[in-house]
Amino acid sequence: MKNSEFSKIRASGVGYLINSVQTLFVGLLRIWTIPIVLMLSVASGFTTYYGLSHFITPWIALIITVAIQSIIVICSLEIAGMHWQANRFRYFSVLCSLLVALTASVSFSYFKFYEISQQDNLHINRLNLIRTDIKSYVDRVLIIKGDVLKQQRTDMEKATLDVQQAYFGTHAQIAEGYKKQVGEGPFWKHYNQIYQEKKQQQVKFEQDFSELDKDIQKLQSSINELDVASNIESAYSTMLENFQNVQLKINLLSGNIGQSLPEAPLLMTYKQFTAEVQPSAAMWSDFSLFAFICAAMVEFFTVLLSYRLEFTAPGPLTAEEEELVFECLRQFTEFRINKNNELEMTIEKTEIERARRYSDWSRMFAVGLLLSRGFLRKIDDKTVEFAPNLYPLIAEKMSDKINKLKAESTIARQADADE
Repeated sequence: MKNSEFSKIRASGVGYLINSVQTLFVGLLRIWTIPIVLMLSVASGFTTYYGLSHFITPWIALIITVAIQSIIVICSLEIAGMHWQANRFRYFSVLCSLLVALTASVSFSYFKFYEISQQDNLHINRLNLIRTDIKSYVDRVLIIKGDVLKQQRTDMEKATLDVQQAYFGTHAQIAEGYKKQVGEGPFWKHYNQIYQEKKQQQVKFEQDFSELDKDIQKLQSSINELDVASNIESAYSTMLENFQNVQLKINLLSGNIGQSLPEAPLLMTYKQFTAEVQPSAAMWSDFSLFAFICAAMVEFFTVLLSYRLEFTAPGPLTAEEEELVFECLRQFTEFRINKNNELEMTIEKTEIERARRYSDWSRMFAVGLLLSRGFLRKIDDKTVEFAPNLYPLIAEKMSDKINKLKAESTIARQADADE
C-alpha cells in the first residue's frame, strides 16, 4: 500500500479502513464464486454423464453433458443480466432453455445418487429375498415333516396296541378258537414284526429329520453371516453349499416318505447378489426422494451462484468514482429512515425538477453505479436504500468537506485578524 493510502487511513479514521476491508472481502468472495461454480458444474456433469452413458454412446453422452452444463451456467448469467419487461420473448426463451437443461441434468444425475443412496438398501433387499425364499421353502418342508412324524406316531401306537392285543389273545383278527390264549404265538410274531419295522422306520425318520434340522440351522447361520462377513464371496459360497445339502436331504426324504416335497427356490448367483444398480427408467417407479433432492441440490447451487455472480457485481470504488458518487448523491433531496433502519432516498424527480425540466442523468448514473457495485439496494421503482458499506464512504467525504470548510474558516479568521 502506498504512503498516501496510509495517510488517508490515518486522516479518515477506521471508517475508511473498514470499508476497504469489506469491499476487499466481498471482491474475494466474488472471485471465489467462479471456481465454485466451475467445480459444481464438473460435479453435476459427472453425475449427468454417468446416467446418460447408460442409455447412449459414451462420447455422445459426454458432448451432451458439456452442452447441458454450459447452457445452465450461460442461461443463469443471462437471466441475471436481463429484465423480463424489456424483452419478454428473449427472457422466456432463455428461461425455458434453462428449465430444459435443468430437467435433463437432474433426471440423469438422479440415477447416480439413486445408486449411492440405494446401494445398502439393495443389499438388504436381496438378502431379505433370499431369506424369504428359503424360509418359505423350509417352512413347507417342516409342515410336511410334522405331518409325517405325526402319522408315524399314530402308526406306532397302533402297532404297539396290535402287539399287546395279539399277546393277550384279544386282537380282533384272531379266530374264536384261539382267543384268550396268552403268549407269543403266531399272531403275536406277525404283529411284533410289524411293530419292529414301524419302530425302525420311526427311528430312521427321526434321525433323518434330526440331520435335516442341523443342516437347516447351518443354512440359517450362513444366511445371517452374509450381513456381517468381510469376505462376501466366501460367505455366499458357504450359504449355497449349505442350501444344496438341505435340498439333497429333502430330496432323499421325499423318496423315503413316498410323497413329493415342495420344489426348491432358484437362488440368485453370487454375481447377481453383488451386482451394482443399473440405471433404468424403472428407478422412477421406486422413487427415492433423498436421491432426487441431492441431484436437484447440486443444480440449484450452480444456478444460484451463477445468477448471483452476474446479478451482484460488488467492487471497490476508485477515488474519482467516490468523488463523483458523493457529488451526485448530494443532488437528491428526499431522504428518510425506513423500517430497516437504513437511510432511504427517492430517486425520481420532484415536481419542481419536472417543471424546470431538470436533467438528472448524472445522479441516476451514480445510482446505477452504486446498485451494480452493491452499495445501494433497490426498494422499488422510486426508492433505494443505503447498503452498510456505503456509510463509511459518505462519512469520509462529509468529513473531508467539514475539514475543508473548517480550514477555510480558520484561514478567513486569520486573514481578518491580520487586517
